[in-house]
Amino acid sequence: MANTFTQIYMHIIFAVNKREAMIGEVWRDELYHYLAAICQHRNHFVYAINGTADHVHLLVGMHPSESVASLVKEMKGQSSRWINQKFYKGTFSWQGGYGAFSYSRSMVAAVKGYIDNQCEHHLKKTFEEELAEIFQKAGIEARPEYIMHGVE
Repeated sequence: MANTFTQIYMHIIFAVNKREAMIGEVWRDELYHYLAAICQHRNHFVYAINGTADHVHLLVGMHPSESVASLVKEMKGQSSRWINQKFYKGTFSWQGGYGAFSYSRSMVAAVKGYIDNQCEHHLKKTFEEELAEIFQKAGIEARPEYIMHGVE
């Protein structure tokens, strides 16, 4: 091939430190736009972004020039600085870990729908139950240290 072609779809999940409900409903959409802008500035495509007061989900079409770890580090670092400047005066932080799950093109619409319906989804399931289900579908043992408890 003369040019590089990739299809890399990542479902990325990260939570507020100690799983505190600190993402304000009033400014949640502004946070999502901020996170999307970080991704777009780094040549990634955001298909979906949503979450609740204590965590965020993104479906990102990854550009191959950057690793998932590098993108998540930038999103968490830049957004926590922004949140602290605008809303929390230095007391907001994200947990150290994150989840990242790859999907084929045929699954993009389903994962997007899942992310778009986060608020309704969490009326029935806790974050821990949600992650355990995602891990099970991915064939990963949902060990307690993977469920993002505590401070890192």
